[in-house]
Order: sequence, then structure tokens, then C-alpha cells
Amino acid sequence: MKLDTRPRRSFPAPALDGIPLIVPIILTTGVLVAGLFEAIPQNMIGGLAVIVGLGMLLGPLGNRLPVISKIGGGALVCLLVPSILVYHGAFNENTLDAVTALMKQANFLYFVICTLVVGSILGMNRKVMIGGLIRIFPPLVLGTAIAIVVGVGVAMAFGYSLHRALFYIVVPIIGGGIGEGVIPLSSAYASALGGQSTSFVAELIPAAIIGNIAAVITAGVLRRLGDRRPQLDGGGRLVKVPDAEIDSVTAAPDPQAATAVPARNHALGVLIICGLFVLATLLEHVVHLPAPVLVIILSVLCKLFGIFPAAVEDSVRGMYTVISRHFIYPTMIGLGLLYLPLESIIGVLSVGYVAACVAVVLSMAATGFFVGRAIGMYPVDASLVTVCHSGLGGTGDVAILSASQRMNLMPFAQISTRVGGVTTVISAAALIKVWQA
Repeated sequence: MKLDTRPRRSFPAPALDGIPLIVPIILTTGVLVAGLFEAIPQNMIGGLAVIVGLGMLLGPLGNRLPVISKIGGGALVCLLVPSILVYHGAFNENTLDAVTALMKQANFLYFVICTLVVGSILGMNRKVMIGGLIRIFPPLVLGTAIAIVVGVGVAMAFGYSLHRALFYIVVPIIGGGIGEGVIPLSSAYASALGGQSTSFVAELIPAAIIGNIAAVITAGVLRRLGDRRPQLDGGGRLVKVPDAEIDSVTAAPDPQAATAVPARNHALGVLIICGLFVLATLLEHVVHLPAPVLVIILSVLCKLFGIFPAAVEDSVRGMYTVISRHFIYPTMIGLGLLYLPLESIIGVLSVGYVAACVAVVLSMAATGFFVGRAIGMYPVDASLVTVCHSGLGGTGDVAILSASQRMNLMPFAQISTRVGGVTTVISAAALIKVWQA
């Protein structure tokens, strides 16, 4: 009997960035099975095991889905799918507690945001940075004003009162998130109107969440617009500076410069990032500004005055590269599991409510686009930064910039979110007292 010695056709195993897909599938399945037996450690290790595995699988999946890939892709899937699964009880307490230990107790979200802020600023060209900081405010101020008018108008057209439309729909969307916006707003409303602040939280959160989802989808659409019309897209730069030597944090390293600049020291990068945040936390008690805002200021000052040598800045950029390339989708998983409670919005969903929320976001995006173009900014990038004011604070900034693939805009997004949110909260708290007087 003659043996068949002909070579057989082999089919390559599905891969994820060169890694066999079966590896993250098996490990993630193992982690989730461990959750069923309440065996996931409720610490940073357990939390990372949950979010990294799910992020590696859901992120690339979202980028390959037919329609979803065009309106947010992996960011939208990583944000919404975990939230839907939590709503339907797919995760037990052990799994959620492990993620809570990482995201809230260890504050992994702030580490991610701080890394993106410091890394992008230290890797940014000085002219681009200064030009962006100066010109960010016109589209932000005008976008906020127009968003308020349009949002209130659309809500009233669907039968909402002026008071309800302004204070319970528009203001929560542009208030800077839940921790920095909804919580202080609920206290201000309780003080002015009477009652418990917790009851106001339940009324304010739905608009903030719907606005954030609309902002993520808008960011995905803006990215597609930038891909089709490159002249409108700065690729993460706000200001048109033709003669600037753009030193993008996402640019490939120069092989010839490898001998001049020492190898990246990621431990040093972590020290700079965390050290600046700790210093900002210390200064917070002196200058009475939030630590995330002070981190931006300190990073800008370090860049302007050349505090750090090139090798140190490159080490920080190395950490930026690791986080922006590999940990954004896992972070989005954590946000979807803990920060996007769908049960809060199910009871208030209506055509008019959603239309008003979407109107706020779209008017802000459109204003940022056209005002940015008028004052010499890249319209797509100016619109993205402006629309971050309608997201869920730092949570929303990560989601919006992830959907648009513009993580190097994080410093400007944080200014839009923090400054715009604080201004909104103070103004709304003062106005509602006058309204009730």
C-alpha cells in the first residue's frame, strides 16, 4: 500500500497582532470561570486579568464589525457590551469586585489619563502646544453656549419645561462627568430645592450617560470624515503650523537617533508621571485647582522651560506608547463594567429625551468644527476636543479619543472637560438658587 506523501495545505491559525488568538481566548475564559467560583483576587492582579482579556478580544472585534467599525468601533463595543452584560447579570460580584479594586480603589483610570496627558505634552512640539492651548477656548466657549440653546430648544419642542430641559438634560451632559459634575450638581440642587441629593443623582445620570454615548459615536464619525478628507484632519494636532518640526508621540523612532538617545527607561517614565500627579495633589490644597488640571499645567511648564532632558522625555513617551497602544481597550472594559449603569437610563428613554441629548452633542461638535476652521485649527481635531465637554469627565475623554484614535489630544480634552465642567457646575448651582428665589 502506497502512502500519500503529498504536502497538505495548512491554514494559519487566527492571530491577534501576531499572537495566536487561542491564547487570549483560553486565558480569558479561565479567568471568567474562576469568577464563577469566586476565585478572582479582589486586587489589581484580578482586575487586570478581567479587563485585559476582554479588551484584547472585544476591541479588535468592534473594529471589524460592518457598521460599528465606522462609528466608534472597538471603543464603542468595549464600552457598551460589558455594560449590557452587567445589566443582564452576566458577571457575578467576585468579578465586578476585582475590577472595582483596580479601577476605583487603585485608581487605574487616573493612571491611564495621567500617562496620556504627561506623555503627549512632553512629546509635543512647543509651537503646536502653545497654539493649541491659546485657541482651544473660542470653540469651547461658543460650542457650550450654542449647545445649551439648541439642547434646551429641542427638549422644549418635545414638551419639556425650560427648567427641566436646562437643569436635568443639558447641564448634566456638559457638567464634567459623574464625580466632578453630577455629584456636586445633585448637592447644589438639593440645597436649592430641598430633598436628598441621592434622588437628584438618579435624575441627572441618564442625560450624562446618553450624552457620552452620543459623543463616542460622533467621535467615530469624525474620524471617518478625517480619513476621507485629510485636509480637515490634523491627526492629533490642533493647530496648523507648517514650519514646525512635529515631534509626535505616535511617530516611529528614528533609527539614526538610537545611538544619540539612551534606551527608554519605563520605570523612569512611571516615576515622572506619578511624581507629577503626587506634586499636583500637594498643590491642590494650595491653589485650589483639581489635581488633573494641575498635572496639565505642570507638564506644560516642564515642556516650555525644558526641565527634563530628551532622554527623560523619551522615557515618558515610552510609557505613553505602551498605554495608548495596549491598554485603552481594557480601560474601556473597566469603564463599561463600572461607570455606565444602563438601569439608570432605561426608565427615562424616550424619543424627545434622546433627541435633546444628541442635539447637545452634535451642536457642540459642529461649533467646534466650524469655529476651529475659522481660527486656523484642524476642524476635525478642534471638534473632537470641543465634544469632549459633553462626555463623562475623564472617563468620557478616554472613550471619545479612543473612538477617534486621537489619544494625543488628551491634554486639550482634559482642559475642555475640567474647565468647562467646573464652569458649568458653578454657573448652574448659582442659577438654580436665583431661579427658586
